[in-house]
Amino acid sequence: VLVLVVSLLSNLLVLLCFVYSTEIRKQVAGVFLVNLSFCNLLLTVLNMPFTLLGILRNQQPLGGCVCKAVGFLETFLTSNTMLSMAALSIDKWIAVVFPLSYTSKMRYKDAVILMGYSWFHSLTFPLVSLFYSWVDYNSVYASCTLHLKEETERRRFTVFTIVFHSTSFMLSLVILCFTYLKVLKVARFHCKRIDIITMQTLVLLVDIHPSVKQRCLNEQKRRRQRATKKISIFIGSFVICFGPYIITRLIELLPFVTINYYWGIISKCLTYSKAASDPFVYSLLRQQYKKVLINIVNRILKRDLYPSSGYNSSLDTENDYCLHR
Repeated sequence: VLVLVVSLLSNLLVLLCFVYSTEIRKQVAGVFLVNLSFCNLLLTVLNMPFTLLGILRNQQPLGGCVCKAVGFLETFLTSNTMLSMAALSIDKWIAVVFPLSYTSKMRYKDAVILMGYSWFHSLTFPLVSLFYSWVDYNSVYASCTLHLKEETERRRFTVFTIVFHSTSFMLSLVILCFTYLKVLKVARFHCKRIDIITMQTLVLLVDIHPSVKQRCLNEQKRRRQRATKKISIFIGSFVICFGPYIITRLIELLPFVTINYYWGIISKCLTYSKAASDPFVYSLLRQQYKKVLINIVNRILKRDLYPSSGYNSSLDTENDYCLHR
């Protein structure tokens, strides 16, 4: 219930910011973010409640046709969110490693093409599973998902499951690791260059107060750790939330393995928790989104932050964004 409520509110806030802010809509990364939030929102509204009912009733809460539709959507939406995160990492990699040619390498058209591939890729596997009737209620996970009913089809189902998780989870993980490690390498290079300039400045300023010098050294340390922490969150949250469930689904392909019910529920809830954490990891904790939310609240409350100076908050947001980039 907690994951469902947090996911619903946070993803709605991301979509609200996208609709409200012209600056966010201008960014190419906004295409990936709105697709990610839209998929997470659908997963929250259409899948999480049925899994919750399955846990409470300890049985299939819906009819067969509705269950197949929910299972189809879950397979599609989960794969789509993974590929959206991979697309976001590619956008960040191009922006950091090739900043001068970013506008030519990553255009709105390119983002739409990437999202088109993501939708095509994500639709292919649930359609195949629906054709072979591999979508049904699975009591281990208390949800409608990929499920083998006939033992005669185990070999075919095993191949399908391995290919599906390899081209969604593993492919996205490889892209995330490659792109973000490249970003980290560039960030460390710039930090090292800034540290050299800072140390040279501190040597030249012989009359500088020791407390100021110590603050500069502390800022150096925080700067070096900042990029590492962010990238660790991007990759770590992906592995922690999706990894246990994917590994469990692969292990259960072995005919002599039986998955514990409580572990199945925990691993399923971990995948749902990614939908609740994504808005904070990728959007809401960024300064630009915070300012947009503050502007929305002030507009609702009919308050003006700058009543006398005629200050343009949208220009301030745009300037801050340009400075950040």
